[in-house]
Amino acid sequence: MTLDATDRRILKATASGLPLTPHPFEEVGRWLFLPENEVIARMQAMQDDGVIRRVAVAPNHYALGMAANGMSVWDLDDARAEGLGAQVGALSFVSHCYLRPRALPDWPYNLFAMLHGRTREEVEAKRAEVAALLGTACRSNDILYSTRILKKTGMRLAGEG
Repeated sequence: MTLDATDRRILKATASGLPLTPHPFEEVGRWLFLPENEVIARMQAMQDDGVIRRVAVAPNHYALGMAANGMSVWDLDDARAEGLGAQVGALSFVSHCYLRPRALPDWPYNLFAMLHGRTREEVEAKRAEVAALLGTACRSNDILYSTRILKKTGMRLAGEG
């Protein structure tokens, strides 16, 4: 897909996030002198073409009181990983969950799920819930706790800050 000037303006206007209003695309349209339906259609076309991967909430968990945030990693039976991963991703305390290739021999994990809680004890209890859900399909697991936020930004266009 070739981006025209209007697509680039939309990307630039939304790179730091959508406005927190009941009608965010209408507000973006106001900023750019475009109708809401055009903003939505263009963003959908960019998503369909892979220019935009997704439109999602990226909360600052620390600001919400979730000071214990851990990326749990799981070594799952490959034949069951996709179905079980979908179940883990649907849990209310998992903000994102995805499959990745293993990096053997040092990294046997193929399922990653970010768990959030106010304390590490709370996160460990949630990790135990995930382990129970995965059952015998899980061979091993670990958790990597966050110590700071490294990135909370949206898409950036090449050559534009």
